[in-house]
Amino acid sequence: MDLGLSGKAALITGGSRGLGRAAALTLADEGCNVAIAARTPETLEAAAAEIADKKARAHATQIDVPVPEDIVRMVESVKQTFGRLDALVANAGGSQGGGLLEATDADWHATLDINLMHAVRTVRAAVPIMRDSGGGSVVIISSISGITASVPAQYGVAKAAEIFLARCLSLELAQYNIRVNCVAPGSIMFEGGGWGRRAVEMPEVMHEFANSQFPYKRLGTAREVADAVAFLCSPRSSWIVGTTLSVDGAQQGAGLWSVSEMPGPSV
Repeated sequence: MDLGLSGKAALITGGSRGLGRAAALTLADEGCNVAIAARTPETLEAAAAEIADKKARAHATQIDVPVPEDIVRMVESVKQTFGRLDALVANAGGSQGGGLLEATDADWHATLDINLMHAVRTVRAAVPIMRDSGGGSVVIISSISGITASVPAQYGVAKAAEIFLARCLSLELAQYNIRVNCVAPGSIMFEGGGWGRRAVEMPEVMHEFANSQFPYKRLGTAREVADAVAFLCSPRSSWIVGTTLSVDGAQQGAGLWSVSEMPGPSV
């Protein structure tokens, strides 16, 4: 199915690895020009080269998403490069701190900043150029931790807030023909990710996890999430607005390990 994305322009935060990279490559496969932003120059350059290999225009910006000025600079660079913006994927996220008695106020603020506030600032900066481009689609990457309670609380609270944000903004931005939706991945296996590391370090435990938590006896892949993201970015999903799409293989829980054990917070 042609998603109608050829010649469109997309921006993905946290686009140099994991789910963001997979979404960037999938959009490039659909003929979309793709801008990515992340913190690490080496992974940014590598991901941009992969996008370019697909004959799509690639643009990379090094940023730190908790820095408001970096968000503004990122969106302005996309405007200067592509002249338009049709799809925005607010993917960057992470978690800081442990359980309630260990986590500090600073841990809570940092976790909310890199998840919720990064999404708020990115959408706010992107709306004018998306509006001037005739509208488009915003996809906020949340997590099933925002739906099903998990530890530490600050991560689930931030992800639940992203889900609520998407619903609210879908109403507010409809006047500009900008759709807003949310994707809530479950536990996803990809190279360099926390689950991939654990599969090497503790294969028996991970085997038990996959068999007990997933009816399909495996974790999801980054491409499976990316396909859902690409569809929501496209005009083919024109009547899907303000919803949260879980991409979790009917996972039974938010995770076996505390999210604080995962890598982060990073872009």
